[in-house]
Amino acid sequence: MSMSWFGPNPRVTIVDPELCKDVLSNKFGHFEKLKLPALSKVLGDGLASHEGEKWVKHRRILTPAFHLEKLKLMLPAFSACCEELVSRWSESLGSDASLELDVWAELQNLTGDVISRTAFSSSYHVGRRIFQLQGEQAELVMTNKIESILKDIIGKRIQAMKQGESTKDDLLGLLLKSNMRETEENGQSSMGMTIEDVVEECKVFYFAGMETTSWQDRAREEVRSLFGKNKPEYEVLNRLKIVTMVLYEVLRLYPPAVSLIRKTYKEMDIGGIRYPAGVMLELPVLFIHHDPDIWGSDVHEFKPDRFSEGISKASKDPGAFLPFGWGPRICIGQNFALLERFAFELAPSYTHAPHTVITLHPMHGAQIKLRSV
Repeated sequence: MSMSWFGPNPRVTIVDPELCKDVLSNKFGHFEKLKLPALSKVLGDGLASHEGEKWVKHRRILTPAFHLEKLKLMLPAFSACCEELVSRWSESLGSDASLELDVWAELQNLTGDVISRTAFSSSYHVGRRIFQLQGEQAELVMTNKIESILKDIIGKRIQAMKQGESTKDDLLGLLLKSNMRETEENGQSSMGMTIEDVVEECKVFYFAGMETTSWQDRAREEVRSLFGKNKPEYEVLNRLKIVTMVLYEVLRLYPPAVSLIRKTYKEMDIGGIRYPAGVMLELPVLFIHHDPDIWGSDVHEFKPDRFSEGISKASKDPGAFLPFGWGPRICIGQNFALLERFAFELAPSYTHAPHTVITLHPMHGAQIKLRSV
């Protein structure tokens, strides 16, 4: 534990996983998220930035859309996007059946397509434009254009629902259906979300979703043995042990959010120390994920087999794995985030330089060489 000053505000960095869990679980309601208005312009003023009753209402309405049973219905959209990507790569292969490309840009586009299809289904081509605009928004705030596109999509969907058309099982349809149910059950429109609220949550869908060799052979073989040439089925995905281990290890080494910030809004005790209101608490996820006292002397090595017996036995502290946060505010889309025909290797031009731009990014892209197998 250490203390520093962030301008005029005291900041305490907590590295004990158990204390981090206490802060994130917020059992006594003494913590709130730090307000960053400038960041909200890019991310959208959605669930991640709400507090109190508004957070409770939005979380309750949004949760059904991310239930595992609902996510199963979105698997064809994931599959279709991946097939399009693989097909495009195949067409681009050179005479030696290989291709060098920046996989960071490719996977960002893939993520945008997946979110567009799963959020707006038949309107996903329009959704792609939102994704492109949000990429520009970090430099030029394109808020009005994004909101205009989203309001048009949402308005058409609400009108179709009022005319008795069946609700689509994409994220937007599930969200609107849940919101309508919330309003009807409470008998007053104020209990549901406004159109503006829905727009902001849709903006968050996009930004939050954008922002995740021998092992490669083993993972590919596992996928082939379970699926063969068949399309993936949700139930079988849970049997992808090696693939899951690889994903967990990547999330440990490179968590999307390198730290989490909370703020005390009343006097309270943490780990036997009394803190006044207004203290910023930094929970350094990246540091905890790279602590040799927790993960062992090989902490900086890529070793997926540390997760061979699950998350709870991967380290000396079961609570030390925090890629999606913890407690009631744990990332609502974590299951959504964890849902080949090529072998990959680093290209000679690749430079390893991870840096933080809201989430962790490769500074110079991620150049790889892929070859057909």
